Formats: sequence, C-alpha cells, structure tokens
Amino acid sequence: MKNNSLPRLDKDEALRRELLKFCRLAPGDIWIDPVNQHKVGCLDATSSSDMSKLMDGELASLAIHDPPYNLVAFKERELKEYISWCEKWVANTWDILGNDSAFDIWLGADQKNQFQPLPDFMIMMRDTNFEARSFLTMRNQRGYGTQKNWMAVRQELLYYVKGEPAFEVQYTDIPKILRGYYKKVGGRVTENLERSKSKNIRPGNVWVDIQQVFYRMEENVSGCYAQKPLKSIERIIEASSNIDDLVVDFFSHSGTTLIASELLNRRCFTVDIDPVYCEITIRRLEYFRKWGKLGWQNGNPFEKELGWPTPEKSGKKVKETQERISQPTLFRN
Repeated sequence: MKNNSLPRLDKDEALRRELLKFCRLAPGDIWIDPVNQHKVGCLDATSSSDMSKLMDGELASLAIHDPPYNLVAFKERELKEYISWCEKWVANTWDILGNDSAFDIWLGADQKNQFQPLPDFMIMMRDTNFEARSFLTMRNQRGYGTQKNWMAVRQELLYYVKGEPAFEVQYTDIPKILRGYYKKVGGRVTENLERSKSKNIRPGNVWVDIQQVFYRMEENVSGCYAQKPLKSIERIIEASSNIDDLVVDFFSHSGTTLIASELLNRRCFTVDIDPVYCEITIRRLEYFRKWGKLGWQNGNPFEKELGWPTPEKSGKKVKETQERISQPTLFRN
C-alpha cells in the first residue's frame, strides 16, 4: 500500500500554506457543481450575509454540522467565547432550514475538562427555537484509555428539529437474535421476531455498528483530523430527508456530507472557512466521479501538485455502490 498521507493540517501550518497555492476558492467564493448543482463555499458559518449568499433564497430540509470542538479557525478559545461563536452559526442554521426540518450536530465531551463543550452547548440550545429530539452516541472501535479511568470510545451526536419533520426508520446490519417480547396481536400472542419488519435491529441512540475511519479504509482523507464515517452521515440523511432534498453542512472539512448526498441523490450546500478544506471537498467529489473511490485511503488529494510518487491507476471504475463502501459488516447472520 502506498503511504502518501498528509499530516494533520491543523498542526502543520507550513504545509497548509503550501497547499493554499492549489486552492481554487478564496474567502467569499462559491463553487457550483456543474453536474448536480451542489455548492461548496469558502464562507464563514457565523456570517448571516455569507449564509444568505450560499442559500440564494433556498431552504434546506436537513443540516448536519460537525464544528471544531475546541478550536475556531485553528485557535483555541475560552469556553464562553466558543459558546458565543456557536450561537451565531446555530442562529444561521435556523434561518436556512425549512419549516419542518432536522438539525444534527456532532459535538465533543472532553472528560478531562468537565465534559465540555457539550454541556454548555446543550444549555445554550435551550434558548433557541430548536426542539431537542435525541442524544446519540457513536462508538469508536479505537479510543484512548488510562489505567485510572474508563476508555473513551464515544462520539456525541445531538438531534434537534424545527417543526415536525418526517423520520424514516433505518435498520442496521445487526441481526435480531433476542426473543421474549410478547404481546397480543389479533387475539394471538406473538413474540417480537414475528412482528418485525426486518430481520435486523433498528439503530437506537447508541450506534455500535459503524467503523471509525482510519488510514486503511478507502474513504480515508488524510490531513483531516475529525473525519466522520460516511455510513453515519448516510444514516442521518436517509432518516431525515428525501431524494432531491437540500442538505446543508456548515463545516465541510473532509467533504463527507457532500459525498453522502451525492450517493443518496440529494443536493448539498457545504462551506468551510478554510480554502484548503474547500479544495479537499471539491477534489473528493471529482475523484469519486472519476475513479469511483470514496477517498484516498493512505494517499492524499494533492499528490500530483506536491510531486509525491503515485502508483499507476487502472482507470477501472467500481460499478456497484456496495463494492465502493469500505465500511465493514461488523455483525453477520
């Protein structure tokens, strides 16, 4: 396997400055996809005028945000300042969503720092018009541990709604194996497996069936330090939107929401304040369309410009979506 991975770009300022030369967007610019009319904007999520420019009168049915947990534009902020920053992009999210829409936010809880910023963010959300619907946990297969504490293997996902959006029930690849939940249906006692619509269980608010992204997976985008698994974003999109709906992401980073929207026949408007992540997002979509690949695995999107050696590509596109998905089936019948 090739090893052309980028270091974390938030920690390598020299390389990040080098990559800026290859970015097609400058602050304030918007790239419009000529194929499916997605948008990628080098914009500020806290600016109402930037978001108005992005939306151009349209409203979204779903927002999925993964903001930096304790950084704003690579700078650590005090908690109070961080929450004040969040208030601005949350208000902008309300404005760009339709009347019956969903709002999902990935947010960290640092157990070494009073579980911040999660608790103060949740308190802040009480003063908005969004209604809390669920608090989800996604389990990482890898984590960090200590001899004096429980291993930290969770990522938090908050689910809010505006109005009464539809919700489409999803199913995991985990088979139903437990019996014993009985009730009468039509005068006959039935157990839970008889009444099931699927042989697999529904995802609850604890997700254990999705693999954390790491360098050996096809969808990996090196240099992006907070990449969410494609499967997790697809699950949110399928549950909370319909085909041809508009999905918005204010913190594009590795471009996962855009790729998931492309796969699921939704349009996506996504922004990032950093031109490098905007460029990565655009290149990831272009790379997927050209090669049928969801990411660069242990490579990177700037290999050619950086002059790094690359293996010859076969040019053969993968035909079926199921073949493209690198998320493993963690549970089998």
